[in-house]
Amino acid sequence: MATTKRVMKCAPDDVFAVLADGWLFPGWVVGASRMRAVDDEWPAVGSAIHHSFGVWPGLINDDTTVDVWDPPRSMTITPKGWPIGEARVEIGVEPHRRGCRVTIREQAVSGPSTWIPSVLMEPAIYLRNIETLRRLSYLAEGHAR
Repeated sequence: MATTKRVMKCAPDDVFAVLADGWLFPGWVVGASRMRAVDDEWPAVGSAIHHSFGVWPGLINDDTTVDVWDPPRSMTITPKGWPIGEARVEIGVEPHRRGCRVTIREQAVSGPSTWIPSVLMEPAIYLRNIETLRRLSYLAEGHAR
């Protein structure tokens, strides 16, 4: 499972304010390009956001479902990006002397992505999530101001 961490200059509640707004998803998730809809219940467990990833004209519609919603500590989601497959993404947030530490753990759980050896897949996910956490920190720290 690829693990990426970042210390952010904001409170855990600021991070969860961003996570709770499904319409902000493409603003912090690398690869997400547009939002199509957000369930009224988002981010309740079982609710979903409906977005697309990729670059036009090669966009793929995707749905991401909430598995765990435990603010201000953790959120777990399942992005379903077929034909690529599904992933499990765990976001953990803990207080830190400079604000909070956010950890993303991500792993392919079904589909063709699981055929790629972890020695190749995990570094790619790690690098993508460095930028994902950078974007999330911009949004969360901006809300904190």
